[in-house]
Amino acid sequence: MLSLFLLILASSSSATTVPASHGDKLTNGLTHIHVYVHETFRGANATAVTAVASPLGANSSFGSVGVLDDELRVGQDRASGLVGRVQGLIVGTGLEGGANYLTSVAFVFTAGEYQGSTLSVLGPVLGFKGAIERPVVGGTGKFRMARGYSLLKVLGNPTPETVLFEVDLFVLMHRAKYY
Repeated sequence: MLSLFLLILASSSSATTVPASHGDKLTNGLTHIHVYVHETFRGANATAVTAVASPLGANSSFGSVGVLDDELRVGQDRASGLVGRVQGLIVGTGLEGGANYLTSVAFVFTAGEYQGSTLSVLGPVLGFKGAIERPVVGGTGKFRMARGYSLLKVLGNPTPETVLFEVDLFVLMHRAKYY
């Protein structure tokens, strides 16, 4: 499932750049974080795999489960600064028509301004035209009680076994001191 998901996603059409180490505070109270997800979906160093194939066969993604632990970087170049990981699940949920998936992912920040904090994104992927919008439903550390939305765009395949995503996170953060 995940390989099919990634191939469809990678073949689909694909802000102001703000590195994850410098969240841009917008006038409406939102913090804008601009990052890139580098995913490897094939080979010994795969960061995204199909854990359970669809019980309906190769022509269906319904019931399939994929797992990912992708690199979160400040730039499009794989050598750019690593600021964290994107870890989560992708579940095939649509019986009919196109690609329908439910995703649950955590943006785990391991460096920069948000080191030690996480953001949780949960929501459907109902197609691959343009940006995929999903809600930010919470977080930990500096993102405790966060809410907002994320926009994910496919930028392409730097190599035959990788895909590059651009992510914009718009987050309302609770300004209480965190421990």
